[in-house]
Amino acid sequence: MFSFLKKTPPPAPADVPAVAPATAPPQPDAKSTAAPSWRERLFQGLARTRAQWGGKLKSVFARGKVDDELLEELETLLLTSDVGIEATTHLLDELKKAAKRDKLDTPESIQAALADALHRVLLPLEQPLDVSTHSPYVIMIAGVNGAGKTTSIGKLAKYFQSQGKSVLLAAGDTFRAAAREQLQTWGERNNVTVIAQESGDPAAVIFDAISAAKARGIDVVLADTAGRLPTQLHLMDEIAKVRRVIQKVEPEGPHETLLVLDANIGQNALAQVRAFDKAINVTGLVLTKLDGTAKGGVVAAIARQCPKPIRFIGVGEQIDDLRPFVARDFVDALFAQ
Repeated sequence: MFSFLKKTPPPAPADVPAVAPATAPPQPDAKSTAAPSWRERLFQGLARTRAQWGGKLKSVFARGKVDDELLEELETLLLTSDVGIEATTHLLDELKKAAKRDKLDTPESIQAALADALHRVLLPLEQPLDVSTHSPYVIMIAGVNGAGKTTSIGKLAKYFQSQGKSVLLAAGDTFRAAAREQLQTWGERNNVTVIAQESGDPAAVIFDAISAAKARGIDVVLADTAGRLPTQLHLMDEIAKVRRVIQKVEPEGPHETLLVLDANIGQNALAQVRAFDKAINVTGLVLTKLDGTAKGGVVAAIARQCPKPIRFIGVGEQIDDLRPFVARDFVDALFAQ
């Protein structure tokens, strides 16, 4: 993103050709034949958002001083990157304070101050999900059509399995024709049982799934729900009903209510968070498709306006491309070269 902060990579051994900077992983000591680490995939996945900022921020910071002209240009850039008005104002204020306190007089120091300010904004969203507090731990997953909800469930199943947890899936999306089959495919891929019905009440499917999980000693239940728009009030009422039915079989459930958001929608994510939170008390977010958008700045807008924990982020289509949100890694990926 900021070529003037790019560190010169260590020289390659004589018998190994140097890797081109455009394709070099963030950790140069990784073997070329090894599968890319999560951090490397994150850096690659945020390439579009980074490109949205990159060259522009380089020219903004090139003057080497925090003055009115720099602040005005930076404000425009942040707003066009879906950071949002409130987060943008906050970041500019923090940068002005840092300039006064630390005498920022180089492009490098200005960027470092902005990166630190963004990290402080995002850090409260970094709250890893602990599923060890209940058994079974019931997670209800909601979102609009096309957000990547069912796919995220499959990836979450794989993630929890990697943590040594047993998982059961509830095919609560009884409206979309292929939803049950899609979830069953993910279940087969992960060797996970899927509780489904040919048709009927989604609340009943999830009720049966939780009952089965209790009988089998399952650690985590991932309950899919039908995609819906926040403006479809009757469907929002229905998902609230699903929540009430869950509480009949598991009085403290759902223990987590995840809202899946497509990062491509940018600022519209805020309206979705508010609408779903009103209906079902959202406790965490899953931000998908960050690899396909330049609107990753919306994470800062969420932090300032709808501060729900971001439990997971997705940066690709592979089963391992959904991982817990780590603020420092996210900021580093935005400001990297």
